[in-house]
Parts: sequence; C-alpha cells; structure tokens
Amino acid sequence: MTHDLAPGLGWVPSSCTLPSAEQPLRVAEFDALFADAVRGVARPERTRLRLELVLSPENAARAAELAARENGCCSFFTFGLSIAAGSLTLDVAVPEEHVEVLDALQARVGAVAPL
Repeated sequence: MTHDLAPGLGWVPSSCTLPSAEQPLRVAEFDALFADAVRGVARPERTRLRLELVLSPENAARAAELAARENGCCSFFTFGLSIAAGSLTLDVAVPEEHVEVLDALQARVGAVAPL
C-alpha cells in the first residue's frame, strides 16, 4: 500500500491532520532538532528508526515535546524516548503501511544532521 507524502515537505504524510500552513513550521522544528542533536541513526527494524541524540535535558525536552505534538496530528507514529547509560535515544515506529513515511523521515535526518 502506498501513501502519498505532502508535496515539498519531505516526510509529511498527506494524511497529516496538522493544518497545511503549520506543516512547514513543524518540519523546520524537526530539522532543527536533527541538525542540533542527532549524532547517530539506526534502523533496527523496517518499521522502526532509532535516533541517538546528544544527551542533555534540553534535547530530551525538545524531542519529547515535538513527539507529543506530532502524535497529535499523525497518530500512527509511536515515539519512545530513552535515557539510560549516558545516552539519549528517540525511537520512531510506524505500522507497516506507513513505512514509506519512515523512509522519508530517515532521509530527512540524513540530509540535515551533521553525521
């Protein structure tokens, strides 16, 4: 099954309920988090992306706040934030039918994060 992505917004699915005018702002917020905090990316499963973030209270708060807001408009996302053993990770999971959205999100991380 294929889901269209919003034109010009990279990983934003067309099913997103966030008002269209606000979508570029949300993408910019994620881009800023990716550029400032991502220090590693892994794809442990086809439906799960793991982002290793620079450990700081600010990055944890930013990631949690963005994940909570994103889940409000794209409820198919499952986010998990972990702080353990001196690391901060953000797991992003989707159902199989939304894998192309996760693929596009991973590509976006790769385009903006200084890895």
